[in-house]
Amino acid sequence: MNQKRGRNFKKQVMINNFIKFPELLIINEEHNNVMKTSEALELAKSQGLDLLVINENSNPPVAKILDYGKYKYEQNKKQKEIKKKQHVTNNKEIRLRNGIGDHDIQFKAKKVREFLIDGDRVKISLKFRGREVTRPDYGRETLDKFFAIIEDVGK
Repeated sequence: MNQKRGRNFKKQVMINNFIKFPELLIINEEHNNVMKTSEALELAKSQGLDLLVINENSNPPVAKILDYGKYKYEQNKKQKEIKKKQHVTNNKEIRLRNGIGDHDIQFKAKKVREFLIDGDRVKISLKFRGREVTRPDYGRETLDKFFAIIEDVGK
């Protein structure tokens, strides 16, 4: 379902008696020709199947004779496969301070290692307080120490 401005919009499916076109290009195992909609409906009903418009923008619109329940099931199955193959990358952030202790830096490095192994992206931020900003070289030392610990898994 598409969402636009807070409302749910579903693609309208033209099936059987809801088809408004006078002529259709029918695609089937037996037929590949232009037919009147009424004839195509009779043919589909005689086979116990449904008439479904696949592409309404072409001239004449393309329709297919098929079992709509089976078609809908297969479409849902394809969507689930696509979602299953999709990989979501999360962004994680670790905050360090200038005067962080050795144990704390080891613990945060351990967490970063876990995030990177799981395939997440990690942002390291260094926080300065007050006049610490005037000494960026201390911050550089903290970052260098941190990166030395995680250099085997990080870039």
